[in-house]
Amino acid sequence: MKISCVILTMGNRVAELDRAVESALNQIDGDIEVVIVGNGADVPKLKAVPPPGSSIRTIRLEQNSGIPAGRNRGVEECSGDIVLFLDDDGWYASQKIAAHVRERFATEPDLAVISFRVMDPEGGNGQRRHVPRLRAGDPERSSPVTTFLGGACAIRRSAFLQVGGLPERFFYAHEETDLAWRLLGEGYRIEYDAEMVMYHPQVPPTRHADFYRLNARNRVWLARRNLPWPLAVLYLLDWIVLTLIRERSGEALRAWFKGFAEGLREPAGERRPMTWKTAWRMLRLGRPPIV
Repeated sequence: MKISCVILTMGNRVAELDRAVESALNQIDGDIEVVIVGNGADVPKLKAVPPPGSSIRTIRLEQNSGIPAGRNRGVEECSGDIVLFLDDDGWYASQKIAAHVRERFATEPDLAVISFRVMDPEGGNGQRRHVPRLRAGDPERSSPVTTFLGGACAIRRSAFLQVGGLPERFFYAHEETDLAWRLLGEGYRIEYDAEMVMYHPQVPPTRHADFYRLNARNRVWLARRNLPWPLAVLYLLDWIVLTLIRERSGEALRAWFKGFAEGLREPAGERRPMTWKTAWRMLRLGRPPIV
């Protein structure tokens, strides 16, 4: 199975991008096709040189179209059966990533996504949000999950295309969960594989200026697109309560509720509600679609 690695960049982290590309090209089970998408920026000249059998391709988008659109363009341009998504400031901890994911996807035809374990290169404890399940206390435990980390994963390309890829209107936040729910609805599995490690600096998601607004808007769109209406109402009420409990900043709450209102008011895109069978499956996996 051929492997491609799609990396988004804004062109402003040259050394980090070089490190990310090197970590993909240096896999011992090689032949990696690296596709770098300049999201509204030129792809900088890199030091990394692909070994025989591997390659580097670059694409420049005229404007920053957001994370899901950038990754969709990368998948459209690549030729791999398996697609690795990697952040430009992340890198693989092992040279055995390619061999591991190739073997798993070849022998498990219902496996759609492997979500990697994200570790702090400085040795910190890591962030709870990087373990895509409710019981996140032990990041070294692998398990089936109902969502995954967009910048630290491997995806079966045919499954990705089958459900329409990532929702481009989201721009940033919850686009992976939208894709995950649709994959689960088609009968695929998603696994958090703690053996597969990606290093990434420990940075808070709130560093993004529109974090609270987009987080809330996209959560509403996620529910409107994917959940039966009774579950959609419960899901959104649940997140209103959780947000009021968690957030103490008035500014953050104002931004969050502004985004929530946008999510109710603006078009969410195609609605394909999951079946109750899929919702029950998610409940059995430990994350019902109301949390």
